[in-house]
This record gives sequence, structure tokens and C-alpha cells, in this order.
Amino acid sequence: MKARLIAVGERAPAWVAEGFAEYRKRLSHWLPLELVEVEPGLRGKGRDAARAMQDEGARVLAALPKNTHVVALDGRGRAHSSEQLAQRLEHWRGQGRDLAFLVGGPEGHAPDVLARADEPWSLGPLTLPHMLVRLVLAEQLYRAAALLANHPYHRA
Repeated sequence: MKARLIAVGERAPAWVAEGFAEYRKRLSHWLPLELVEVEPGLRGKGRDAARAMQDEGARVLAALPKNTHVVALDGRGRAHSSEQLAQRLEHWRGQGRDLAFLVGGPEGHAPDVLARADEPWSLGPLTLPHMLVRLVLAEQLYRAAALLANHPYHRA
């Protein structure tokens, strides 16, 4: 099983890119994780934010491989403890399908993206910068995989 993080936004700050790369490397033998950056929609004075979100959504959907279990990161989704996420990861492995985790733009996901998602996942009630979500997601996937492998990383 492989995972793909499809994220709206390009050129993460160096500290985010370095942190993501570190957890991606640690995770590589348990769950190879690929980052696909999607160009954000045009925003600004005189621009329609809904149109930007729709354009982003179309690009996100185009980046999805076929037969992939899709998890949309969304504040209205279900939050998981680290242990619960490990159980979800084990469930996803049992399905035998690759995974795609989706991170939207400033307004969130387009309705078409949420409709395509197999499940929404919330990282919690806090609002996080979307670039930071990449790093948190990679760390939490690593933690879940480590829990399943009885690795001492998780010490809760």
C-alpha cells in the first residue's frame, strides 16, 4: 500500500519541507508517502473565492489515482486519537487499496472533492495553516505506523 498527499499550495517554507521530508523518510518502509502539490486558485481583489476553490477541486480530483481510498482533511470530519488512527491505518491496509489524503485551499475543499472522499478526517478543532497540516499529517501517519509495528516512538 502507498499513500499520496494531494495538497493545494506550492513551495512550502523550508522548515515545513524539511520536517515533511524527515517523516516521509521514516515512514517509507511502512507506508511510502508521495506529495503532490496542486496549484492554488486565483484569489485577490475582484476574484471569486468560490471559483478559486472549484478550480482547485478540479485539479485535486485530476491528481487522484483510480481505485484509491480518499481521506479529505476537513474540520467537520471525525477526529482520531493516535491509537484510533493506528486502527484506521490497519483497516485501510486490510482494504488493499492505496490511500490519498487531501488538503484543500484557504476556503477548504470544493463540494465535488468532499463528495468524492470516502471519509473526512479532522486533525482537531484548531485551525492550522495548510502548509503545517502536511507536516502534522506525515508525523501522525508515522506515529500510527509505529504503533502498529510496536516501535517505541509513541510513548503516550
